[in-house]
This record gives sequence, C-alpha cells and structure tokens, in this order.
Amino acid sequence: MGTMNPKYEALFTPWKIGNVEIKNRIVLCPMGGTSLFGWMEPNHFDKEAANFFLERARNNVGLIIPGIAPIKDTIGGRWLWQNKKMFQDLKEFMEEIHKTGAKLFVQITAGMGRSWAITDSLVEVHNNPVLHAIAKPIIDVQYQSASPSVLPSRWSDKVTCRAMTREEIEEIIDAFAKTAMLCKEAGVDGVEVHAVHEGYLLDQFTLHYTNKRKDQYGGSFENRYRFATAIVKRIKGMCGEDFPVSLRYSVVSKVKDFCSGALPGEEYKEIGRDMEESEKAAKYLQDAGYDMLNADNGTYDSWYWAHPPQYMPQNCNLEDVAHIKKFVDIPVVCAGRMEPDAGARAVAEGRIDGVGIARQFLADGEWVTKLIEDRLEDIRPCICCHNACFNMTHYKGIANGQPFYDASHISRCALNPETMQTKKYKITPAAKRKNIAVIGGGIGGMEAAIVSAKRGHKVVLYEKSDHLGGIFIAAAAPSYKEKDRDLIAWYEREIQKYKIKIKLNTEIQDVRTLKTADEIIVATGAVPKTLPVKGIEYAMDATEYLLGEKEVGENVTIIGGGLTGCEIAYELYLQGKKPTIVEMKNDLIAVKGVCLANSSYLRDFFEANKVPVYLETTLGEVLKDGVTAVDKNGKRFKIEADSVIVSVGYNPAPISSKGRHVHVIGDANKVGNLRTVIWNAWDVAMKL
Repeated sequence: MGTMNPKYEALFTPWKIGNVEIKNRIVLCPMGGTSLFGWMEPNHFDKEAANFFLERARNNVGLIIPGIAPIKDTIGGRWLWQNKKMFQDLKEFMEEIHKTGAKLFVQITAGMGRSWAITDSLVEVHNNPVLHAIAKPIIDVQYQSASPSVLPSRWSDKVTCRAMTREEIEEIIDAFAKTAMLCKEAGVDGVEVHAVHEGYLLDQFTLHYTNKRKDQYGGSFENRYRFATAIVKRIKGMCGEDFPVSLRYSVVSKVKDFCSGALPGEEYKEIGRDMEESEKAAKYLQDAGYDMLNADNGTYDSWYWAHPPQYMPQNCNLEDVAHIKKFVDIPVVCAGRMEPDAGARAVAEGRIDGVGIARQFLADGEWVTKLIEDRLEDIRPCICCHNACFNMTHYKGIANGQPFYDASHISRCALNPETMQTKKYKITPAAKRKNIAVIGGGIGGMEAAIVSAKRGHKVVLYEKSDHLGGIFIAAAAPSYKEKDRDLIAWYEREIQKYKIKIKLNTEIQDVRTLKTADEIIVATGAVPKTLPVKGIEYAMDATEYLLGEKEVGENVTIIGGGLTGCEIAYELYLQGKKPTIVEMKNDLIAVKGVCLANSSYLRDFFEANKVPVYLETTLGEVLKDGVTAVDKNGKRFKIEADSVIVSVGYNPAPISSKGRHVHVIGDANKVGNLRTVIWNAWDVAMKL
C-alpha cells in the first residue's frame, strides 16, 4: 500500500458546519433510493441503506447525506414523524456511524411537484376522478405532483399539476420541524432540507416560471423564498440554533423554457434563477438560518447539470458554486462530476468547503480508502450511465418508462450489482470447485470469470482477438468516454488479480471441444443488424466507424437515432463534421433504460446546434453520395452525404446455446446495456 499523493491532502482536513466538526472534505451526496426511511414504500428503518452507509463510513467518508426521505410517504401518506419506532432504530444506527468518525445529516424532502416522475399507468390515475378516488388512500397522485401553481408536468404532456393549498404548505413546514426534532433526539448530526434545487417543489416556489401564486407564497422575492425560509426557522425554533440545517441548492437553473435546458457555454435567456438572483438568494437563505449550501446547478428541465452524463464536462458546476461562496459565510459544498484532484485544489484555494460525490460511491464503496492508499487504479470508475441508479426514461409518447421495480429500487449500480441489493447479489464460496470455461472476453465474460474465480472455481477465459474488452472498446471510443476507457483498463487489471487463465487469439467454434470444462459460459456478444436495402454496401456499421476501421468524410448521415447513433452524431459534431440523423421512431433515443438526464442532453444539443434530425423517416436506399430517405407520408427525398453509418441495433450471436452445462449470458443471450450484461453474469456465475 502506498501513501497518498500530496495533491489530495486538502481533502483530508477538518471543517465545521455550525458547531459540528467533519473530519474530511468528502461528502457522500444524497441519491434518491438511499433513504434510511425506505423509498416508494411505507416509511421504516431501511437496513439495506444502513448497510450501504456503514460500509462507506468505515471507508473514510467525512459526511454522509442519505437520499431524500419524503416528509409524507409516497405510498400510504403517513408522515415521517408518526413512526417513532423508526427513530429508535435510527438511534442505534447513529451510534455505529459515530464509531467510524463519520458524521451524518438526514435529508428530508417537501416533495417533487411537477418534477415527480409520473409513469404512464399513473397518468390515468391522475386524470380519471374515479380512479384517483379509489387509489388515493394508497397513492395520492395529484398530491405527489402538486406544485406552487397549475403547471405542466415535466414528464407527461397529458398531466397538469394542481396548485398546493396554504394548509398543505403549513402542514409540511410543521412536519419538517417535528421530523428534525426526532432526528436530533436519535443522534443525527444535522438535517438537510430538500430542496431549493433541481426544480423540486421548494425550488418551483422560488422560480418565476413555475410560481404564479397571488398569496404570501408567490410574487415578490421574499414570498417566493418564504416556504424554504419558513422551514429552517421552524426547525431552529424547535431544535435550537445549534442543530445544523443544510440546504440542497441549485445556483443557476440553466433553463430556456419548460422542458428545454441550456447547454454549457450556450448563450441564452434564463427563465429560472440567474446568477444575479442567486447571489441575493444564497445570502438570504443563510440569514434565514441555513448552515450550509449543498450546491450544484440545473432543474429537471436542464437535468444534465444536476445529473451529469459523460457528455457534460467534469467538475461542470464548480465555477458557479465557487462564485456563490463569495456571497455567504456558511460552508458550501459542490457536486456534479467532481474529480478528487480538482476538488482538492478548489478546497485548498478556499473556493469551496466540501467536495460532493455521489454515484462514484455506488460503483465503488471503498474508493476513498483506495485514494488514501494511493491505489487509484483499483477504483472502479462510475461511467455516469444512470442505467441502474436513476433510469427514468422519457421520450415522445412515454411519460416515464421506468418499470415499477426499478422506480422503487433506485440507487443500485449497473457496474456493481451488490450495491443496495446485498441479499440478492453476493459472493459465496462454491460448494464444489469446478473447471469453468468462459468464451468471450468482453465485459460480460470478464465479469463472469471474476465472479467465478472469487467463488473458488478454476477459470479459463477464451478470447478470439488479441485483447479483452469486446464490443465495449467500440462503445468507449468517442472522445468524451474517458470513464468508459478507464473501466476497460480497470477490468484488465482486476482480472489479473485472480487465478484466471486468459487465452487470447483463441477462437472456440464448438463448445464440445472444451472437454475438461464442467460448466461453459458463452459470452460471445452480438453482431450489428443490417438493413435489407439497395446499396447497403456503400454504408459502414457503427462499430467500423467507432473502431476507426473506416474513415468518414465531412457530411455524415447516421441511420438510427438510438443511443449509439446519437452518441456517434455527437462525437462527429465535436470533431467538426456535419452529422445528420435519420430515425424511424417519433423521437430520438426512444428506448427504455436510458435516463432523461442523458437523453435530454443529446436532444437539446442537436436542437441548439441545428443538427438535422429526420424523425419518422426510414432508409430507402444508400447511394454513393448519400441516401434516399422516406418520410411518414411515403415521400422520398435525398440527403447528400460523403459517408453513411448504420446504427440500427444488434442481434445476439451465441456460438452455442445447447447443453445442460452451457450458459449463455449478456448480449449473446439478449441485447441490452452494461447493467443487463454485468447483472446477468452474476445471475449465472453465483449459481455455478
């Protein structure tokens, strides 16, 4: 074990929030689904979340802020403060947390308002008075999405959110104080109010474009911020001035219009909170009693600022958050793709007080320890995919395509199945040591080999090419995919730690040749789909472009506006080329499993940069100098292009699926994403 690189030293200095001392500057930021009181279910002390935080507390995190706890249950409508037993369990848990030297603030939310990710089935319940009345005791959909004013939902164009009543606001303010008091009595170090942030309910009250009220909660600056300031005053009144209250805060909204965000560097007119108002608001919120600002940028209309995909720059909120610190005397934490070196530098320079990191803790719970021990190469990187932690999907015609099981189990991890599901995914020693052959050295094959080896099996991995990584090497090729490339490098090192025999340049064409294997895992991936159209030989497929096997010209037409096609178009634009997208569906990235934070960035980017997009359009023919496209009315037209890239998906390509001891996994079984590939590898390897 090495000693930590001195450039990170500033991260390991103590600081204070009110009178509470935090041992280092690393803040585990809140993520929905990591609430200690459960999520999308009646409130209770959640053991899975408790284990998650204890493990990270033992791995040197300074301050832990669990994910949002709705002040009133989403399911059943009980208030948090009504469950006294839960706070007794919390007290025992806090004693365990404090043994590690970490501190913990509980985050409580007033609600989501128009940002509540309503699903298609709940749209019916919201809009039909009879269904709403029947469902109300279980889930009051109109209450969940109630907003400052009558507003359009962020998720469904069929839903208009109702305005909250004064009585409902008062009830929430009162409930915050009662809940904070129970947290204080349970030994919790502070509470965080959620949120004048990300376009959630309290934020909607503060913003002009979402607050059209005529009472004391709307209109003037003071009225718009009254809900948020009343909460902290009531908490301090009940818990005393010394009990710290943090505020989750968005510095700038980055919004052009409803459902339309502003991209980094874009010239636009802000309709939310601009920097001028933020300078005033930050000081005003501090003076009302808040002891810390846990800050980033954005709302659900510009969601990629608060939930940055890989397309967003690293440390994307740092400049704005550092600027706002100049206007307050309380500590300020910055979140949003924060890198430890940039965070350490900003702390050393006094530009921020704490470095907020969230999803990296899902991918690797020990990353802080590894940083301290100078084992950075052992850190499994978060690739900002949102496939398991926050995969709320939205495209034209679909409000939120997230399955209910995913909605009620957010904050899991595509790369690390054990995160928040330790009962389902765990390494147990194998009852009988077997010889296991893995065919295919992509991510799925490597993961299956590692899990099998950890369980004590003897593993041989066969890969037909001269390197590991499989199709993911192509996926990781675009310039902005540095974290994907880090992940491949991590796998290459990780697999060396176990007694796995790796045979490169070895193609297995028939599983029957593997005579010594007790079990065979087939992880041979998928092959690109082709289109039965005239002139297809003039086109290249996505992997040929991504792997640099074929050059492209200036004007490039991409057939297929799914995630891969859009990422290729984005990369081409960044390289100064002129991409055009042709997509048969009525929206780009109209697929489940891709978070709106990721897809809306690409949609907004193409719109802002005037990248031609032809929706509801099919490919007629590929020509030497372009394509013939066919619109929804059957009208044929030509798109001029120097190069044509076809990105219309993949078909599984298992070399064999027969035999009692043959297990087909990942894309060879069913084409999916990293989450389906990695979790499927565990599903199979845990049982062998």
